[in-house]
Amino acid sequence: MEIVRHILLVIHLLGFAALFGGLLVQIKAPDKVANGLMRDGSGTAFLAGLLLVGVLEMGDGPVDHAKVGVKLVIGLVILGLVMSQLRKPKISDALYWTIFGLTIVNVCVAVFWSSAHVAS
Repeated sequence: MEIVRHILLVIHLLGFAALFGGLLVQIKAPDKVANGLMRDGSGTAFLAGLLLVGVLEMGDGPVDHAKVGVKLVIGLVILGLVMSQLRKPKISDALYWTIFGLTIVNVCVAVFWSSAHVAS
């Protein structure tokens, strides 16, 4: 089961990389769009994250449900914002920076929120 967890983690990280890459390639563009990289990256990261939680739940270790819930909500908001803008010719700078910021926040939650440091 450990190999499945590692594979899903790699897929989850690749999804994030695609989303972030889709944002970065147009950072200086005057007109920003919700592109295919953002769509595929956010969907891949979201789905792989869900599957990863399922694998973690099947294991013996603890699962930080609060952290998972926060990441789930942020990921769902990102996915919803990207999907709702796909057919539009451009998105506002405010929306672009909102998606960009939420992507960074989601990574920060993953990296800095650790259940091992929570006082009992």
